[in-house]
Amino acid sequence: MPAEGLLLQLDGSRHEWLEERGPRLTLVGAIDDATGRVPAATFRDQEDAAAYLEILAATVARHGLPGAVYRDRHSAFAPTSPGPTVPGAPDELSQLGRALVELGIGSIIARSPQAKGRIERLWGTFQDRLVAELRLAGVTDRAGANELLASFLPRFNARFAVPPADPVSAWRPVPADVRLERVLVFKYRCKVARDHTIRLHGRDLQLPPGRGGRGYAGRLVEVHVRLDGSIVAFHGERELAVSAAPAEPVQLRAQGRLRADPGLVPGAATVPWMPPADHPWRRVRKGTKLYQQRLTESLNS
Repeated sequence: MPAEGLLLQLDGSRHEWLEERGPRLTLVGAIDDATGRVPAATFRDQEDAAAYLEILAATVARHGLPGAVYRDRHSAFAPTSPGPTVPGAPDELSQLGRALVELGIGSIIARSPQAKGRIERLWGTFQDRLVAELRLAGVTDRAGANELLASFLPRFNARFAVPPADPVSAWRPVPADVRLERVLVFKYRCKVARDHTIRLHGRDLQLPPGRGGRGYAGRLVEVHVRLDGSIVAFHGERELAVSAAPAEPVQLRAQGRLRADPGLVPGAATVPWMPPADHPWRRVRKGTKLYQQRLTESLNS
């Protein structure tokens, strides 16, 4: 590409970056097609969607939005379903694919490793120069590797980046109506349970009460897992604080509302429950023996 920012090549390199001193890491990075400049890179335990979202966040913060990315068929970019569930409907996007669409960044698939030769050659250079720098600095873990990488990249770009054929930069500013903190995240749609909790990846999360005492039970909320691990939920445009729910939240909530009802079995504890408007019990006047009998049978069943 002739101008900087028109196309970024993305890839990950699994390598013994720390040699025998530490764990085997994956370096995930991007290189500008026009200049050979590396706008962002990060060491990760493995090549994953979180790594690419982190690369995009760093690149956009420093330069702006690229026109497109050139990448391989890694699962982080692939649709989460093998094909459309409804004829003519689009494939369900992966988290990374969704972020690219929301930011208006094109996604081009490389058909072979040779097609993305620029970044493949970059990995060859890094596996020589960067490995030596990590060895000289005595780095033994991922945190130390990323700390050294932050100082290595500016020096590398200053020495090896070349001027683009077209001097007019193609980096695009982020549109005013786009909030990066709501795009470069992992998004999930969850239904709120009756105890005002949501379940995400095996975890129970508690939502705050709604306005005016109204809750969100039965409604869908959009849950965002940010790159720093924090979790927040949204109902429309309203941001909802999320906290870890207590163990067995349904049972704990019920125990907190237990009360003795002298009209039933002496000493029996019940949880207040309001039958729906079309329930047959509505035709039985409260306080009668029949009403109390039906309520007792329901609670004991």
